[in-house]
Amino acid sequence: MNTELKYKDITEKIIGASFEVHTFLGNGFQEVIYQRALAYEMFKAGLEFAREIEQEIYYKELAKPIGTRRADFVVEGKVLVELKAIIQLEDVHLAQALNYLKAYKLEVVCLLILEVKV
Repeated sequence: MNTELKYKDITEKIIGASFEVHTFLGNGFQEVIYQRALAYEMFKAGLEFAREIEQEIYYKELAKPIGTRRADFVVEGKVLVELKAIIQLEDVHLAQALNYLKAYKLEVVCLLILEVKV
């Protein structure tokens, strides 16, 4: 059985950048503050990423999209990163991230990073 994590090199850098942000900022900021700080740390880590990419959502065989969504980050074109500045993750947050994976046509690699808002 292969226990090696897919994109481990990328996710380790993302997690390291996230810890750096949390160590410096702590809890209690709005999500956008953590997003900006994480963008800076991922840049320093040499990661390529896009932030707040608008993705069209299609339904069945309809030719036109039925709406759009924006994920927080897509890193190296492979890893979806969603930040939440909330007290507790709920099923709806996981569902959102899984929907983004499908919409962005990414593999099942997703990090939900929780920043507790007090």
